[in-house]
Parts: sequence; structure tokens; C-alpha cells
Amino acid sequence: MKQQQVQNWTCEDSAELYGIRNWGAGYFDCNDAGEITVRIENSAGESRSVSLMDIAEGATERGLGMPLLLRIENLLDAQIARINESFASAIASCGYQNVFRGVFPIKVNQQCQVIEEIASAGRRFNHGLEAGSKAELIAALSILDNTESLIVCNGYKDEEFINLGLQAQRLGVQIFFVVETPSEVETIIKCAEREKVRPNIGVRVKLASKVGGYWNATSGDRSIFGLGSNDLIAMVDQLRRHEMLDCLKLLHYHLGSQVPNIRDIRTGVLEACRYYADLVEEGAAMGYLDLGGGLAVDYDGSKTNYTHSKNYSLEEYCVDVVEAIMDTLDSEAVAHPVIITESGRATVAYSSVLLFDILDTTRYEPVELQHTRISDDDHPMLRNLQEAVGSVSAKNLQESYNDALYYRDEVRSLYLHGQVSLRERANAENLFLEGAQKIRALLNEAEEVPVDLQALPEVLSDIYYANVSVFQSVPDMWAIDQVFPLVPIHRLGEAPTRSAIIADITCDCDGKIDRFIGRQEEQKTLPLHDLKQGEDYILGTFLVGAYQETLGDLHNLFGDTNVISVRIHDDGSFDYSREIHGDSIADVLSYVEYRPQELFERFRKLAERAVKEGRITAQQRKQILHTYTASMSGYTYFEK
Repeated sequence: MKQQQVQNWTCEDSAELYGIRNWGAGYFDCNDAGEITVRIENSAGESRSVSLMDIAEGATERGLGMPLLLRIENLLDAQIARINESFASAIASCGYQNVFRGVFPIKVNQQCQVIEEIASAGRRFNHGLEAGSKAELIAALSILDNTESLIVCNGYKDEEFINLGLQAQRLGVQIFFVVETPSEVETIIKCAEREKVRPNIGVRVKLASKVGGYWNATSGDRSIFGLGSNDLIAMVDQLRRHEMLDCLKLLHYHLGSQVPNIRDIRTGVLEACRYYADLVEEGAAMGYLDLGGGLAVDYDGSKTNYTHSKNYSLEEYCVDVVEAIMDTLDSEAVAHPVIITESGRATVAYSSVLLFDILDTTRYEPVELQHTRISDDDHPMLRNLQEAVGSVSAKNLQESYNDALYYRDEVRSLYLHGQVSLRERANAENLFLEGAQKIRALLNEAEEVPVDLQALPEVLSDIYYANVSVFQSVPDMWAIDQVFPLVPIHRLGEAPTRSAIIADITCDCDGKIDRFIGRQEEQKTLPLHDLKQGEDYILGTFLVGAYQETLGDLHNLFGDTNVISVRIHDDGSFDYSREIHGDSIADVLSYVEYRPQELFERFRKLAERAVKEGRITAQQRKQILHTYTASMSGYTYFEK
């Protein structure tokens, strides 16, 4: 970055560099103090913004340090309202003759605080829940107290699952059992006849339509769940024999949780509507069309049909869905069904931000060493390397790099055979880095960058060590190369002069983040600021509300992070509405079948033996055991 750019850098430059307004969906921005802000619209329609640094500092003062998962309740409420109001608007403008009922899939974020907030915020819209297991159904029945809302039961269902749902139906709960496999039909019929309850039955169909992106395994003929046309006809005949065809009320399909292309969405709706119309023709009661998930989140802000983006707005999505249903069903004179979507990712992604601090850095730059001067007594290879580095120019970048690399590797080989000293090898490494950094600085002046040198900026980038576990808090980054917006939440009025990848504090080479959103395309490094002595440097990973908390694991026994929820008020003030301290070391040890008290007893015996052997005094034993106990109750992450 040129010196003039560094001196004239503004917050607007940072907002553009990190694409904050592209992926922020109007919720996130940058203020004049160079801090990331979260924006809400109050009840009077006025905009209010709060600095994430203010929230983070307040959390730290309350004993919840980094890493910290921040949940912003207002954004959860806002997304539920946006989805419901957008569908209501599309229904009104198109003249659709029925209503929308959203359900949130609990698997997307199973945390109790999140589900409670969804139930509360969704009450005025009759927004329901989707349960894919008995545990999720039990949670849904206890939290969702609005009998106008729907509970859709997906996944494999045993008799206990079905019986629980049937009993809930007696209480007035609107619950649907979606048939995922042919064998479930007989189980539902048997349970319903025994309990003498007329169940609300749905069926999941396999669509031929395929979609792009990572999460497309639920679409197409090879979908794991759902019935094909043969199984669907068999199910209809089976229900008719038991005089239960009137119980078949819902058609469900699911193309994937992140469908980036609006054409795929429309194609899926059109195909599903053909199944729906034919089921009506067969005599099924129907009345509900469940489109599943698919409403995407624009993680990279590119507004394209790329995997991590989407080429449509929420409003366009709703209108296309409504129009596609009407286009098919009107031609068949079939009544418009209640539209259900299971939008999970788009509902919760924005509401959670993972905050963490940077502990240290590694730079691939020459360092000051004593006795770095190359003399006649040094090996000739070092002198050759020094000459190669000294001759670097914009006209001989490839040649200079080849020479420097060759001489550096020769010194390494000589060191292995004992022909140069450790100090000579260190000088050679230092000289090579000096030459490589010179070449890197001149790449912009080259008419054409040689292929061998195109990766040099990445190879020479810094490593910033983050107080976080990728495996625990953002597992999709590691598992499927998911890209999330990653931004410093302060110092945005300063030019970021470093280029880095992020390494976490696990002992694993996969514990890193080396794929980042960019202005035009994905980047392999992230622009960051120099660390300042005695000052925290805090980064935020945004849009992590979907799946990340549930999928996290205990790699290196790093547990759940601290969690804090905030509620922003109409006047711009905010409350810390809920807080949860992260796992202690005793907690995570118990998760993997250790018993903390037994561990302490074993350690106590070790300390007692040391007293008897004269290694320590009894007073020292007391302090050692106190340290052990205190560590057992401490945070699993780096504590300052």
C-alpha cells in the first residue's frame, strides 16, 4: 500500500475494503471512530447504531472476556419480521388467496436463548418451529405456546416420536408428521388408530430439480430423504385403504439450506406444485405447501449465484415463490395452499458475531541478528546469496528469485552435512527473506508478474494467532471451506498495512483461516493492522448464527465460548439481557468422561508423595494444589 494511501485512509476506505455494506444487509456499518456498529430501526422508524467495541468492553468488564459470542436479539427479531412482512407484501401484490406461515428449523441453532427469542418475536406472525428429532420436538412443545403456529416434524420418527405429537395435537397444537421414508406411513397409521387421533400428515417428495452450492445433497433423485413418484402413489393408496387420505394435507420438499440462484428456487417450486396438484386430484385434502429451506445468505456480499452468495433479494424470493405457485395451480383450478418455508440460515445468521483477540504474530521478514555481515570467512554460497539479493530490480524479478532460492537451498543442504554453522544458516534465511520482500514490493511495477511469483504475497504474509478454536466456533470454515466476513471491529480509521492469515490456538495445522471475502473475488489473505503494545486487537467473524454453535467440537478440549446477548432500545442504549460463561476446564473434561474430583485426588497423591520425598514442603504442596484447582475452574481459552 502506497504511503499516500496510508496517510489519507478513512473509515469509508475500510468499509469498502472489507465490504461491510455489501454483506451487512443494512445491519452493520462503520462509524467515524473507526468502529464496527450494529444498526437497528426503532419503533418510530428511526435508525440507532451501537458500537461493537462498546458492547465488547462492557462484556469484558462483566467478566466475559474473549473469545466471546455476541448475540444481538434485535437482528433476530428483524429477520423474522422481514421474512414474514415480505411474504405478506408479495401475497397482497399478487392477489394470492391464502397466507404464509414460517417455521424455524431448530437444528440450525438449537440454543435455548435463540429458540425462545424466535418464539417470542414470531408470535405476532404465527411463526412456528420445525423439529427433526424427539429432543427437538420436546423443546418445541415446551417453548412454542401459540397454537396458531405450526410445528412441522421431519426426520426419522419412531412410535414414541409420533405418539408424543399425537398427544400434543389433542392439546390443540397444529403439528404435522412429514413422511420421509415409505416405512413411516404404516407407523403413523398404527399410532393414529391406536390413539384414535386423526393426524395431520405431510409427505416429502424427491424433486428432479438440482441446485448449485455446497448444500445440494437434499435435491435430485439421489436425495437421502423423501419419496419418489412410485412410493408417493403407494402411500396414497395405503392411506385410502385406511380411510385416512383426508389426513394428507401437506407437501414438503427441500432443495438445500443455501440456494444461491433464484432460477433454481423457481424451478423447484414449479415441480413441487405439479405434485401438489396431482395429490389434490387423487383426493388428498392438502392445503399446505412446505418449500423447506433455501433462502440464502449473502456471506461475501457479491450478490451473485456463487456458493457463498445469492443473486436475489428477499423481496424477489417471496414474489417468485408466490407467482410460481399461482402459475401452476391456477391453471389446474387448485385452491392456493398455505405457504410454509423453513428458512433457518437467513433467520439467524446475522444475529451472532464471534469476537476474538489476537495474541501474537509471525512475520516472514528479515530480522536484526548479531554478526549478520557476510565476510570472506563465510561459505561462498552466502556471498552468492548476498549478491543475488543486492541485484534485485523490477527488470529481473524472476531471475533474482531463482538465484536467491537456489543459494538458500544450497545453504540448507550444506547445514545438513555439517559444512555451515547454525549462525550461517540463520544469516542465509535472513538474506533470502530480505530478497523475497524486495521482489514482493516490486511486483506492482512489473509489466507482467511471472507465474512463479504470483503466490509470493501469500507465501510472505503474516500469521496472526487468534484466541479461538476454529473447530469449536466456526467449524464450517474448516470442514467445507465456508467463507464468513472477518473484520477488525476497531481501528478502521487506520490503513491496514499488514497482510495475514489467521491461526487458532489448537495444536493443529488445519486450525487456520486462509480464505476471505474480497472486493471482486475470494482472497487468501486478510488486510490487518499492526499490533500495538498493551492494546487489544479484536476481530469479528460475522453471520455465524446458523449451524456453527451446534456443529462445534472439543478439539484440544477447547469448549464453548462465553456468550452474551444484548437488546438495543429505541434510544440507542442497550442491555446485556443474558449471559453465559463459557465452559470451564472441568466442564470439558467431564464431557470426555473424566471425573474432575478423581483427577484432583490423583494429583493430590502425587503432591503428597513429593512432600514425603523431600521435593517440596507442605506449604508448597498447598499452593500447588490451589493452582491445580483454580486451573480446573478456569476458561479453556487464553486468559490475560
